[in-house]
Amino acid sequence: MDAPTTKGSRMTPDRLTRVMAGSLLTMGTLHFVVPKPFDEIIPEEIPGDARTLTYASGVAEVAIGAGLLAPRTRRTAAALAVALFVAVYPANINMVRLWKDKPAAMRAIAIGRLPLQFPMIWAAVKVFRSAPKS
Repeated sequence: MDAPTTKGSRMTPDRLTRVMAGSLLTMGTLHFVVPKPFDEIIPEEIPGDARTLTYASGVAEVAIGAGLLAPRTRRTAAALAVALFVAVYPANINMVRLWKDKPAAMRAIAIGRLPLQFPMIWAAVKVFRSAPKS
């Protein structure tokens, strides 16, 4: 019998939704528990107080994660996840700039995050497409 969470080597839409929701809920919560690392990667060029922006993005991540768990709000939450993943990309680019003089392992983490944003966007699109239409 096939495992209910996989189809070949691909994650099912339900499993993908749960993983994305869990990730967003976890990361959003971390914005409140340990905000300083998030504050530090917000580009100075973005207007506003870094801590306020950290908290705002944390609220967005928690709300989107919760919205993904409810079938009725999943489609809207997935669309918002796409927008969020695009919106936070400048912070990931800024992290590369800020960590250019850090040890090689830290630079590799910063650089490695950049291409990972694209599968996250794709996953949110996949969840959006598989979500029930309201």
